Amino acid sequence: MAPRTHQPLAERLRPKTLGEVIGQQHLLGPGMSLRIAFESGQPHSCILWGPPGTGKTTIARLMADAFDAQFLSISAVLGGVKDIREAVEQATAARDGLTQQRTIVFVDEVHRFNKSQQDAFLPHVESGLFTFIGATTENPSFEVNSALLSRAAVYVLQSLNEGDLKQIVAKAQAIQAVPAIDEAAIDRLVAYADGDARRLLNTLETLAVAAGAEKLTNITDEWLLRVLGERMRRYDKGGEQFYDTISALHKSVRGSDPDASLYWFVRMLDGGADPRYMARRLVRMASEDIGLADPRALRLALDAAEVYERLGTPEGELALAECVVYLAIAPKSNAVYKAYNAVRALVKKDSTRPVPMHLRNAPTKLMKELDYGKGYRYAHDEEGGFAAGERYLPEGLEGQVFYEPVERGLEIRIAEKLRELRRLNTNSDR
Repeated sequence: MAPRTHQPLAERLRPKTLGEVIGQQHLLGPGMSLRIAFESGQPHSCILWGPPGTGKTTIARLMADAFDAQFLSISAVLGGVKDIREAVEQATAARDGLTQQRTIVFVDEVHRFNKSQQDAFLPHVESGLFTFIGATTENPSFEVNSALLSRAAVYVLQSLNEGDLKQIVAKAQAIQAVPAIDEAAIDRLVAYADGDARRLLNTLETLAVAAGAEKLTNITDEWLLRVLGERMRRYDKGGEQFYDTISALHKSVRGSDPDASLYWFVRMLDGGADPRYMARRLVRMASEDIGLADPRALRLALDAAEVYERLGTPEGELALAECVVYLAIAPKSNAVYKAYNAVRALVKKDSTRPVPMHLRNAPTKLMKELDYGKGYRYAHDEEGGFAAGERYLPEGLEGQVFYEPVERGLEIRIAEKLRELRRLNTNSDR
């Protein structure tokens, strides 16, 4: 008798029905958009956008089952036009066969396909030969052709939360795929998975093999750390050390110390932090701590994130490191950050103040008769392109100042400009 092929734990636990799907209830719960799509009986092309391990492939397969459709999977990393051509042939055969079966073509990491490769799907999607489902971890607005995007609904998947991941552990234990696991060890596994079900399942499978070799019936936190090594010990996403380290990086950048900033950045990477997470934090630093003192910083942070997406590890990490150093030495300002929070706090507690009449839009005759827009001064027609003395804040907030630029970087010039504008307002006879 031939030996049975080993089936990965992820496949053994893959949901067979919508009811078995863990997470994504904002899409799959009763009355939610994707649930309605399933229940409609009519498949439609869509893009599933979300982080790794959130169930994109699973949902695509369930769609194929729900609509009794042939399921064809293409990896945009490994595939090309040849795979698309073969999918077209298989879809044509299924459509023209005796059973006249529908076809769903699932493209994993669709953002990896170039424009011409993505364009190759268009005529077949438009003709109805197959239903296209793309999966991506990147924003489809930037990574998917507008023509293809316009023909597909976009569903945003979310990282699994702690409760979702613990359900997966319980399911693995229910089929006796893993031994009993102490609560502390489960917490560490869930933190390490960081919302990624695939990472969790792969780790559980590794543990099961190791525990079987040692004939263990219970996995403790101590044993978990010993088996998975130093990386898990350092990379405790839900733990104190992770947040302490990212805090040290942020404060070193804010404190304009490039050496310390670079040190903590590398410590984060060495500890297993996702470079994409680090890129997001750098964008935040550029916006929150540098702001208009050096507007180039935000652009550089976004560019560094894009470079990492194109090059990956380790080459792309250099671009992030360059960004860290630039942010550290850039002039600092949180003036806009403070102003924004001040306005938010005011709007939250304040009444809904009416828009001044001269600022209101007046598209109809009636509105004009009601003095909508009356007395508005078109700034471009005024001297210097500035309507000195004009009022833009609602009644009761006249003269209120929220934004106070600092005397650093570009904000030195912004402050000079503001002082001049305020002088003109003060001297205006209006």
